[in-house]
Amino acid sequence: MGDKEYGLDRDRIDAVAGEIVDVQQQGVELAIVVGAGNIYRGMAAAAEGMDRATADYAGMLATLLNALALQDALERRGAHTRVLSAIEVSEVAEPYIRRRAIRHLEKQRIVIFAAGTGNPFFTTDTAAALRALEINAEAILMVKHAVEGVYGGDPRVDPNAEFLPELTHLEAIER
Repeated sequence: MGDKEYGLDRDRIDAVAGEIVDVQQQGVELAIVVGAGNIYRGMAAAAEGMDRATADYAGMLATLLNALALQDALERRGAHTRVLSAIEVSEVAEPYIRRRAIRHLEKQRIVIFAAGTGNPFFTTDTAAALRALEINAEAILMVKHAVEGVYGGDPRVDPNAEFLPELTHLEAIER
């Protein structure tokens, strides 16, 4: 999370936490799906020869690091939070249970979803859409590290990645 090539950027995490708390104080119920591209990229590891499922599971575990860092930053600002993980890690997070997530939101807690969908081959973007549907969210707001919009590739890696100003769900699936 942040501008560093890898690892945690405390200043960036604190800034994001401040913005999240500001929104919550306006009465908005917030659930957040965290990624882990700043720590680990399963697709990149798979491209280098690692088993894809294993690489994806490692990426899911990396999301827990970001979830815990964000939880800490939010709680230092007085927010009440819960981390719910799609992979069981009871020492640091509650297991993801849909009704539990909804109940935490009703209690004005910020819910942080970790470990994606808990299944390999699915991105955290997929997890965001899935969790939004499950908790009956009114909106999904995507915040991506240093990327404005949707591209045909990673513009941070490929300077020729095509910007896609409009994209239907079918086009996204085809790509």
